[in-house]
Amino acid sequence: MTVRIGLEVLLTRRRNLIEGRRVGLVASPSSVDSQLISSVERLSTSDGVRLAALFGPEHGLRGAAQAGQHVTTEVDPLTGLTVYSLYGDTHQPTPDMLRDVEVLVFDLQDGGVRFYTYLSTLAYVMQAAAAHHLPLVVLDRPAFINGVTVEGPVLDPAYQSFVGLYPLPIRYGMTAGEMARLLNDTFGIGCDLTVVEMDGWQRGLWFDQTGLPFVPPSPNLPTLAALTVYPGMCLVEGTNLSEGRGTTRPFEYTGAPWIEAEAFARRLNALNLPGARFRPVYFVPTFSKYQGELCAGVHLYVTDRDTFRPVETALHLLALVKAMYPDQFAWRAPWTDGGHYPIDLLSGGAQVRQHLDAGHPVADWVGEWEEALQAFRALRANVLLYTD
Repeated sequence: MTVRIGLEVLLTRRRNLIEGRRVGLVASPSSVDSQLISSVERLSTSDGVRLAALFGPEHGLRGAAQAGQHVTTEVDPLTGLTVYSLYGDTHQPTPDMLRDVEVLVFDLQDGGVRFYTYLSTLAYVMQAAAAHHLPLVVLDRPAFINGVTVEGPVLDPAYQSFVGLYPLPIRYGMTAGEMARLLNDTFGIGCDLTVVEMDGWQRGLWFDQTGLPFVPPSPNLPTLAALTVYPGMCLVEGTNLSEGRGTTRPFEYTGAPWIEAEAFARRLNALNLPGARFRPVYFVPTFSKYQGELCAGVHLYVTDRDTFRPVETALHLLALVKAMYPDQFAWRAPWTDGGHYPIDLLSGGAQVRQHLDAGHPVADWVGEWEEALQAFRALRANVLLYTD
């Protein structure tokens, strides 16, 4: 059976939420139905619905912008509507952007991790909806990497940024609709929220078990394999290692010009990390770190995705790099004087960096975050919409 996403449920059973209203839609390239028709097209051609404004997250409505690239306001070629950027001069819809809108509809495919910026976009859209007294409809979609597994340290609020606005773990095992309920009720945004639930989705499903077509949510997450390792391997962005951007296997490849690939892979495999296997790899990034330089490193294979723990795996990888190459490895420096290290923003605090710098066992730090995860699981249980 194919899961029916919130977009399809909206247009068959919940049309009252948008019919006769001027709609502002937040969408991206992965905002498609089961027949690969975009939500922009579905809403713009739907009788009784007036699409009044479009909003694009990081990478833009059409997905052409690379990670971190400033996205400007543009005109949508399909509808002729203005596409307001929520990853440019502002992250939150402004009064001018909302002047023709009577209801906001959020239809982004979330990545399932705290630092994936669509989560922050959801929070800012919710805040704008609350401030301007606009109803917000969140069209729910499956969690790519299941809705069960919760992993990683919980964000220290002192390290709040666009890659982490609220005290959440790195991997939270929730859909966008469930997360909207958590942000609204537990963290006090308080907007007029309606979540249009999916039909047929269960928590334990991975995306390739839903019967839905896979559309990459962003340029450097082109496959479900990349998304599976992303909760951990994105931490490599906070170092001078390449995370594989500019290759055909972003986040699956990790390396640098000074690594000995065979020795590194052998040492990693000797750790017997659950669900993980590494092979030596050589690559030349076409952009990003070490552009045009030959890098050596490893290709991470997930052999059992149910036992694989991406955050823990990535920490073991970073600890081993530091041990093998203490003179070459480095954390990326803060972007501004007095600012936080990028690794601290991604991991949610200084503890990961400090723990690894001190040479403490990774297992000790993994054990330390469990108490905070238990507290988060209790909060999460109050807003879940789907069964196992």
